[in-house]
Amino acid sequence: MAVLTADLPLIDGHCHAITTAPLDDAAFELWCTEADEPAAPGTSYLDSRVGLALRRWCAPVLDLPVHAPVEDYLRRRRRLGPDEVATRLLRAANLSALLVDTGPVAGGLVDRHVLGTLAGASTHAVVRLELLAERVAPGTDAAGFAAAFAEALDEARPGAVATKSIAAYRHGLDLDPARPEPHEVSAAASRWQRDGGRLTDPVLLRHLLWSAVDAGLPVQLHTGFGDRDAALARADPALLQPFCAATLPFGVPLVLLHCYPYHRQAGWLAQVYPHVHADLGLTVPHLGARATAVLGEFLELAPFGKLLYSSDAYGLPELYVIAAAQLRHSLGLVLAEAVDDGAASAADARRIAEQIGAGNAARVYRLD
Repeated sequence: MAVLTADLPLIDGHCHAITTAPLDDAAFELWCTEADEPAAPGTSYLDSRVGLALRRWCAPVLDLPVHAPVEDYLRRRRRLGPDEVATRLLRAANLSALLVDTGPVAGGLVDRHVLGTLAGASTHAVVRLELLAERVAPGTDAAGFAAAFAEALDEARPGAVATKSIAAYRHGLDLDPARPEPHEVSAAASRWQRDGGRLTDPVLLRHLLWSAVDAGLPVQLHTGFGDRDAALARADPALLQPFCAATLPFGVPLVLLHCYPYHRQAGWLAQVYPHVHADLGLTVPHLGARATAVLGEFLELAPFGKLLYSSDAYGLPELYVIAAAQLRHSLGLVLAEAVDDGAASAADARRIAEQIGAGNAARVYRLD
């Protein structure tokens, strides 16, 4: 079955910029994790599933043997230099298109056009709703916020194929599903402008989501795990069921990103709501070889036409390779088991793999 998926075409349906700045060993290690603090004394973030996957999939791209020691890998990385490393790794991921989040770009990160050149792939923007609102708010008063945001979203649409919400970080997914009334939006904008800080008001977060639905582009929603800024218990995609029901008449695709450890809930939502899709996202690169088991669980309920590939890679080009290589390998194993059991033909397996790898994304995001 590896033969069926080794060359699997992939569209990365959600990803981020990378750094081409030189990194010391500690900085590299921190980029490999969702943590934002150094590892505990006597431990390493690379002594993990993602570290094993790094040594398995990335080492050969840098001319090292599979499972070369981390120290050798980092030494080789420094010797080649960040530009050569980025080009080799991104090309090795063999992606046809990248859907790049327009979220904050820290110093030293390349823009999406440079990322596409390094990867040899086309790039498309995914508009981060909360960041767009935070850019708009200082230039308008509370009464004019809704109109100013609508105008900014309309201006951001050319070149964009989706919008994205991080309401899971800012409040949680247990939001009132109803579209807020204009006076509610104005009052919430007034409170936000008075108090300052990040956009966390649930009324405004709901307004951004409904504005995105009105814009008609697919709406990506962060669900499941991430860095510790996310309240994991409130990032369960099952909490979005009322919003899924409320938006069903509009037909705008909702794409649930990452999902783990709530991936079975996401698969169920994708089954029962025609406009809901589940994206593998952050799950595959961080689980390494265990992604095989979780992919099988994603596919327990989710229709094959509802599951999409992405890496959510951020900062390191290695994460693009780990995600792509592990997806091709693990999906091959899952589908091989189905073929061996007589549950699917080899032709079925290849068709399903092509849907998940690229076909579903091309359809949902209208990339054809």
